[in-house]
Amino acid sequence: MERKRVVITGMGAVTPIGLTAEESWQSVRAGRCGIGPITRYDPQGQKVSLAAEVKGFDPEQYMERREARNSDRFVQLALAAAAQAIEQSEFSAEREADLYRCGVIFATGIGGFETTQNECLRGNDRGYDRVSPHFIPMAISNMAAGSIAIRYGLRGQCSCPVTACASGTNAVGDAFRLIRDGYADLVVTGGSEAAITPLAIGGFTAMRALHTGTDPLRASIPFDAERSGFVMGEGAGALVLESLEHARARGAAILGEIVGYGCSCDAHHVTAPLADGAGAAAAMRAALADGGITPDQVGYINAHGTSTALNDAAETAAVRLAFGPAADRLAISSTKSMTGHLLGAAGAVEAIFTAKALADGFLPATIGYRTPDPACDLDVVPGEGREEPVTHAMSNSLGFGGHNASILLHRWEEG
Repeated sequence: MERKRVVITGMGAVTPIGLTAEESWQSVRAGRCGIGPITRYDPQGQKVSLAAEVKGFDPEQYMERREARNSDRFVQLALAAAAQAIEQSEFSAEREADLYRCGVIFATGIGGFETTQNECLRGNDRGYDRVSPHFIPMAISNMAAGSIAIRYGLRGQCSCPVTACASGTNAVGDAFRLIRDGYADLVVTGGSEAAITPLAIGGFTAMRALHTGTDPLRASIPFDAERSGFVMGEGAGALVLESLEHARARGAAILGEIVGYGCSCDAHHVTAPLADGAGAAAAMRAALADGGITPDQVGYINAHGTSTALNDAAETAAVRLAFGPAADRLAISSTKSMTGHLLGAAGAVEAIFTAKALADGFLPATIGYRTPDPACDLDVVPGEGREEPVTHAMSNSLGFGGHNASILLHRWEEG
């Protein structure tokens, strides 16, 4: 079967640093930090007081009030990002010849966590038979994917990868394969997460995964020797992927190209990565092989880079394993220094940033970086981003359970 080229024709995002993909990208270029004191609830009495919240989001810009009221925040964010991406792509169901070849693969790591917490408290107080009749459809993880499909009439494959913090990248990669191998013409893909709640923050705090300080500029500091945990973020990223043939046939503007995807499992520990990075390196190698690209052709990696001691050292080791001597010429930065960690949405948002980096010839910074760590000895683009044309770039995501996923993007060129 002939492999099809897979292109990006639409991008949308709602993040802690912007309410659109373009606004978020301009914040990345400016090195803007989206971390601040938690406002979604009163964190008094908890160790963690910082998060990367989406600011100024009004779901009623994207849906009717009743639908917004009966949708968890992760679904609201997903529908907003998808609406932006589809609008940019100029896709129309009315003009589409076969909607059974148009699908949705949209991820989340946790799903409707806020709804689950609220309804559990309500059930404990009033009796569990008196929880909201909307509780289950609001809480289940596939509802962002299902809601996007329903809204736009997309009748092809509709699924929701749930692979912890690798979910968003797995969604984009799975959508890429579906189109490349001829099973779909167009897929709306991405990820969404909204888990800034007392229970979620408390759970990650109890396992010592979160930063507990109070200085937003020194909270999420990937690859820095003083890093001490990640910062919870929320948001959504959506991409419209199409075969090049389909995009050209309807006259769509092309924003970028995906050329490779690789995934693996550490099969090691429920939360800790393999210290030598072997599992993540296998995913990166697979993405390179899938795209027919050699390590020296890649100029930039958007790292998973969570600002935890174990992840950043293991990811550095993984890059060195996968890229060999070429690792010394690579730029590798973590935009989580600005957005915090968006969990299941991270890979989707970071895929957008990677596509934008290629299109603009601009490499995002790891902001807040100050103290070098010998275990993280790559070029992490410290402090400020830089203008640098790059042809190929990679985006990595690593998740609890040992999930590793990497996608390889190419700067769009006709031909």
